[in-house]
Amino acid sequence: MELSIVEQRYRAVLAVHAGQPVVEVAARIGVSRQTIHSWLARYAEVGLVGLEDRSRRPQGCAHQAPAEVEALVCELRRHHPRWGTRRIAFELGRHGCPEPVPSRMTVYRILVRHGLIEPVKKRRGRKDYVRWQRARPMELWQMDIVGGIMLADGTEAKVVTGVDDHSRFCVIAQVVRRATAGPSAWLLRMGCSASGCPRKS
Repeated sequence: MELSIVEQRYRAVLAVHAGQPVVEVAARIGVSRQTIHSWLARYAEVGLVGLEDRSRRPQGCAHQAPAEVEALVCELRRHHPRWGTRRIAFELGRHGCPEPVPSRMTVYRILVRHGLIEPVKKRRGRKDYVRWQRARPMELWQMDIVGGIMLADGTEAKVVTGVDDHSRFCVIAQVVRRATAGPSAWLLRMGCSASGCPRKS
């Protein structure tokens, strides 16, 4: 006949109360001495109920805002439906929040949990993007113009670049005063004479 867990623990408690050493009882059952001592303490405190399995679930959620703060967030949102999460967090800090002022994301989670706003779909992360490239070098060059280079005389220069789509090799890179069609075409011809022409550019 198999004993329940509570019965096994109760027999261990009775054995220790009868004078058997804790070390022997623990070795016979296959648990640690500390476990036997915790069973003894729980049995002394509440009786047989203390020998039942306890939930390992935490009593509360450490990162969840207290109920008082949640109530304030919901109240502010109901009184000011146009206020967003940032404004609500700001107002809580301005008017003396009873606990530490929640972050904008905490305010967002509270509003979603209480149905006061619709959850926003997450933006795609970098890993979700599929990077495509040409199968072989010299099929396509990507041309780009970057500005914002200030010269000593106060004028702005541009950089014209051309990168092979497959190998990512920079075939053209030149600083120009104005990135108009003329200089860009001249640079493309220079790149073609140095590296050969791509199928597309």
